Parts: sequence; C-alpha cells; structure tokens
Amino acid sequence: MSLFLRALRGEDTPRAPIWIMRQAGRYLSEYRALKAQHGFWTLARTPELAAEVTLQPVRRFGMDAAILFSDIMTPLPDMGLELEFKPGPVLERPVRSAADVARLRVPSEDEVAPFVPDAIRLLRRELGDTPLIGFAGAPLTLATYAVQGQGSKEYEEFRAFLRRDPETADELLEKFTATTINYLRAQVAAGAQAVQLFDSWAGIHDLATYRRFGAPAARRVLDALADTGVPRLYIAVGAQHLYPAIAELPLEGVSVDWRMPLSACRSALPGRTLQGNLDPAALLGDAHSLEREATAVLRDGLGGPHVFNLGHGIFKETDPDMVARLVGLVQGFERHAHDVEAPVPARDVA
Repeated sequence: MSLFLRALRGEDTPRAPIWIMRQAGRYLSEYRALKAQHGFWTLARTPELAAEVTLQPVRRFGMDAAILFSDIMTPLPDMGLELEFKPGPVLERPVRSAADVARLRVPSEDEVAPFVPDAIRLLRRELGDTPLIGFAGAPLTLATYAVQGQGSKEYEEFRAFLRRDPETADELLEKFTATTINYLRAQVAAGAQAVQLFDSWAGIHDLATYRRFGAPAARRVLDALADTGVPRLYIAVGAQHLYPAIAELPLEGVSVDWRMPLSACRSALPGRTLQGNLDPAALLGDAHSLEREATAVLRDGLGGPHVFNLGHGIFKETDPDMVARLVGLVQGFERHAHDVEAPVPARDVA
C-alpha cells in the first residue's frame, strides 16, 4: 500500500507523504499551454485532457498522490444549473426561491458528470503505484455558490437565505447531498482510492449555523461512502472554531489550514490523520524561509499520522522550482529519527 494511503489509514509513517492542493494547474507552464489552447471548462470535461493535466505534477515532482483535475462545480449543470467560468464560476440563474429548488434534479451515479469517471479510469492505467484522489464540493459550499451566484467576500445573500427560509435551504442542501453522494460513489467505482470533500466556505459560519446546516449534510455524504472502504478527507478553510463539530464527522483525515499549529489541531481532532498545513505564501519566499517553515510543519506534525500539504491551494505565481525544493525536503525528512510523543491511535470511524 502507498505511503499516502497508509497515513490516511492511521499509520505513523516513516516520512510524511506529500501532495499539494491545486497541484494540477495554473502555476505550471505545461498546464497554461493546454489551457490557452482549450480553455478551463473544456480541459475539465474532456477525459483525456483532464487526465493529462492531473499527471503533469506527478511526472514533474514525483508527488505521493495525484488529485483529479476538475472543479467542485462540475456536477451543477447536470442538476439544471448552468454556469460559466469568467474566470471563476458564475451561475446564469442563482437559486433564490422554493420554486428554484424544486426545479433542480438529482442526477444518478451514471448521469452526473460521466466524463469524470472516464478520466479516473484513464488515470488509474497511467499512475501505477501513485494513488488517485477524487473530490467533490460539500453540500454547504455548493449551496453557497448556487444562492450567491458567484464568488463573494462575505456571501451575504446565502447567509441571509439560511435565516430567511431555512426550510427551503434544507431542501436545497438535500439535493446537493444526494448529488454529491452519487458523484463521489461514481468516482470511487471508477477507481479513486481516496476522496476529499471541500467545504471551502464553511468557515464563514458560526458553530451553531454550521451544526444546523453544514455538518449534517457533510455527515450524510461521508456516511454514504463508508461501505466503499476508501479513506475520506475533509477540508474547511478558516474553520478552527468549527473543529468541535468537524471532530464528530465520520472521516479518516482532516486537511487543516495554516492558522493553527498541527500540534493544536491534533488535540482538537483526535484520532484523525492530519493533512497540511504550510502557508501557500511560503512558496513565494526564498529557499531559506521555505526550508525553515516547511521543517517547522514537519516537526509539528510528529506524534501521529501526517500527510504534508499546503493549508490551501497553491498560488499561481509560485515558481515550480520552489515546489521541487519543497517535495525534496519533505521526502527527505525522516520522521522516526526525531524524538516524538507516542503516536496517536486512529479510531474506527466507519
């Protein structure tokens, strides 16, 4: 079994496996060349092109895992929500009423973005021993975009929607939950060996609101994957105040951002593999500062299972040579050569 999958299954591995969020994409010249020729949405929806983009950072850097090149908004058109990328996702018709929610359909496993399982099958033939991560947006985050209509600093329309019409919000979340379950199960059936649920905007909510709307939907998705046997990862950015609820979710790993040391996260998220949590800005500094910050993360991750990653997506301005330096540093760090506390045993969450 790969080092990445061993770590997600609770093993305190000899070194931390590394992959990087958004590793397939905008900071790589080979990706930019493809995007200039085809455009983002065509890349994401063409299996051969999506597979090629997914493979690029694995070939270049020797990452310990690949993550499918796609977008969390990918299932929305099959639900009846048309969108364009300008460059971020913009919905032609946001969801603002009970009638809007009623019009949405829940596509089956075979119907939801079938080009994604096709890309996964291609990748499994090419990746060899390198595991492939599938992913989806969490229902709360998909609902955030659907109601707001596009990216926003505060997502005030969605936050008002939850308070103004909670029953309709529940219906919307139910449809996103059912679609996300079908989408992820299709990815696993095609060969994804782990999945990550991106709750990118959960952190804008207080704990009570998250417990009311976000956590139940995330739990249903994660529970629905328990019988597949694949490790389940979850990320909510800027969400340390939500850790009491996140700690209760049925999952193997939590991806954490850079705002809290891993040692503190380990106490707040007992029994889970931690993934993270280098500040993406560290890759914009010089080699000395990168080594210092990355080593601090590696040392702070000792004492339990750890997958090295950034605390969020890599910046498009990042020099690929700095990524190569980071991968070499992480893969050369022998965790068991350092004095650490006893490993924290992973608990059964299936």
